[in-house]
Amino acid sequence: MLYILLSICCSVAVSIMLKLAKRYHIDVLQAVTWNYSTAILLTWIIFKPHWVSLSVAPVNNLLGLGVLLPVLFVILGASVTANGIVRTDVAQRLSLFIPILASYFVFGENLHLIKIVGILLGVVAVLFSIPWGKSGGKAAKGGWFYLLIVFVGMGVIDVLFKQLSAFKTVPYTSLLFMVFVLCFICAVIMLVIKIASSKTKFSFPHILIGWALGIANFGNILFYLKAHQALASKPSIVFTAMNIGVIALGTLVGLFVFNEKLSMLNKIGIALSLIAVIVIFNF
Repeated sequence: MLYILLSICCSVAVSIMLKLAKRYHIDVLQAVTWNYSTAILLTWIIFKPHWVSLSVAPVNNLLGLGVLLPVLFVILGASVTANGIVRTDVAQRLSLFIPILASYFVFGENLHLIKIVGILLGVVAVLFSIPWGKSGGKAAKGGWFYLLIVFVGMGVIDVLFKQLSAFKTVPYTSLLFMVFVLCFICAVIMLVIKIASSKTKFSFPHILIGWALGIANFGNILFYLKAHQALASKPSIVFTAMNIGVIALGTLVGLFVFNEKLSMLNKIGIALSLIAVIVIFNF
């Protein structure tokens, strides 16, 4: 439970930084790129990982995460532009269905009735927590494609991390290090292309911003993996609690830090999320 709580806090911290980035016109791709350099350094200093032979590593999982994690940051930005924040948030949160289904069909978890009720409560809580009453703007032509990528991408990332945490041949710290290195390489390639096409200019302050973002992102992924290891036989608990927790804490931060307004539906959603967590963890 502690690992999930720490991962939730780090995840919300990342969201806060990205929200502030938009407010202060910060190039998200530059910040995201340098965030991975911090994650690499922290992993190296704290865990002293070794770069292992690809012949014994889960190459497909590593490559999938190494590409999906940085690319999805860019897709999220494109989706917000094309579809609005509300529609994009709906797609992101509903991705919960993919890892939950994977818990049953891929990881062979036994989902008894009470746990299914808790998961369904969590899904309802997610839907209720989204600010449906706010205008998200009209979706641009073809914008549905971005939403589909966000929905599938977020769900696939959750599943890939679960598979990575279950891999026993190589220490998870070494796998985490390799993921961050691959993410950094992919992000640098995207950034170079963007700079070469004159869509942005290199800015030193973005390195400092990226380093701060990297500390929170490192904690988010590290504790998420540890949670899956601690609850190896119950992946649905981690998947559901993370999504519910991020929504609940994120909503509270929005209310008290950013002075966002909550509708009655949002308040019901927070209450349902707490009930769902209790049901999932105690039955």
